[in-house]
Amino acid sequence: MTETALTELPVITHWIDGAPLLGVSTRTAPVFNPALGAVAKNVLLASSVDVDTAVASAQAAYPLWRDTSQAKRQGVMFNFRELLNARKGELADILTAEHGKVTSDALGEIARGLEVVEFALGMPHLSKGEYSENVSTGVDVYTLRQPLGVVGIISPFNFPAMVPLWFFPIAIAAGNTVVLKPSEKDPSASNWMAALMTEAGLPDGVLNVVHGDKEAVDALLVHPDVQAISFVGSTPIAKYIYETAAHHGKRVQALGGAKNHMLVLPDADLDLAADAAVNAGFGSAGERCMAISVVVAVEPVADELVAKITERLQGLRVGDGMRGCDMGPLITEVHRDKVASYIDIARADGAEVVVDGRGIEVDGDASGFWLGPTLFDKVTTDSDVYLDEIFGPVLSVVRVASYTEGLDLINRSRYGNGTAIFTNDGGAARRFQNEVQVGMVGINVPIPVPVAYHSFGGWKDSLFGDAKAYGPAGIAFYTREKAITSRWLDPSHGGINLGFPQNA
Repeated sequence: MTETALTELPVITHWIDGAPLLGVSTRTAPVFNPALGAVAKNVLLASSVDVDTAVASAQAAYPLWRDTSQAKRQGVMFNFRELLNARKGELADILTAEHGKVTSDALGEIARGLEVVEFALGMPHLSKGEYSENVSTGVDVYTLRQPLGVVGIISPFNFPAMVPLWFFPIAIAAGNTVVLKPSEKDPSASNWMAALMTEAGLPDGVLNVVHGDKEAVDALLVHPDVQAISFVGSTPIAKYIYETAAHHGKRVQALGGAKNHMLVLPDADLDLAADAAVNAGFGSAGERCMAISVVVAVEPVADELVAKITERLQGLRVGDGMRGCDMGPLITEVHRDKVASYIDIARADGAEVVVDGRGIEVDGDASGFWLGPTLFDKVTTDSDVYLDEIFGPVLSVVRVASYTEGLDLINRSRYGNGTAIFTNDGGAARRFQNEVQVGMVGINVPIPVPVAYHSFGGWKDSLFGDAKAYGPAGIAFYTREKAITSRWLDPSHGGINLGFPQNA
């Protein structure tokens, strides 16, 4: 594509104070259609000045939004829920065009985000305080849950709709104002949702979107008017976000990477396990932090399980997400090439490459960022294939001799995001849920993402701090508790008492 053609592409602006805004920075980044392998748009990259503008808008909008009645806030959120549900097809098309995931996967992502919007509709109940009457003579104590102020959200490329929806509906329903910094790789979904919130009746400045790279991120992390940061992304960046924002006195939700294991016991239904491994390993082209990337097969079932998974992979249709395919492209050419490089690493490290996803026939443009489902067997635990978060359509099989060996393998992992066990033994399942050192556990469920009224988050290097996402943890994160001790004196009261206050 020529430089002239690039300049003629649409430019994605920021969304600040209820309207599109160019900002002062003229830096841009390309936004690809990964199914075509071509730049489709350019997105502006904010400077620290642009971030200051967004934060100032949110700060100015905060007092009025904080003092808006619960009923009016919930009216806006309900309108947003109805609009989003009615027009989710539009958003799904945006996700497919910029991320590459197939339409059914995009609609599923939106459905999970809608669950959090619906959870946020219960904010008047969820944010209630407590009341204790007459704790001492004539003295009552009660608590309030109040918003924080301006909060920042930094979201990843793999779920351009769902991850922002994990955060901003709860933050806004609780009375906060928001500056959202989505991934610059697929930014349009955030602008679309911000415009929909405005259409739903949200006042200007309550939800702002700034696009950018590290400069914008760092500006949010250190800004004195930003009270909290929510982040989902890789472990090194999550650690950086947590340490930097916490150093500057902010609350932080920092959810990191994963290497999720699926333990298959000899008594498991192997057809169910094979279906689950394919669905959880290759959905969204493996670009999700809850993907199963390691199948831990307890002998003697590994040969049969690998054969069943291989058989299922032959029937998967890879191609343009708009064409009803099973799996789409990867997000960028650079990422596709990095993921594909693990095939040679696996072979060099002695693993068996059962299915090689390179050079497959696809239903799409030859220039797209394609890599088909890839399956490795007999992977060793010292290989980078096992150790690294590959974040692509690559599934590794590790063979173990027993449940105990498999459990120990999972617990030694530096990550602790999600895991699953497949078995028909209730005792083994119960023991596993008790002993495994992972934050989210599935029993015959390969991707155990909690529903919206439970919280999402892992252990170990998959979560920094202890603040999980949405559910009760989300309510606690976006509000702070204030305790009030109250005494209304009887007119007949009198006298002075300089002693230490005591319960009487």
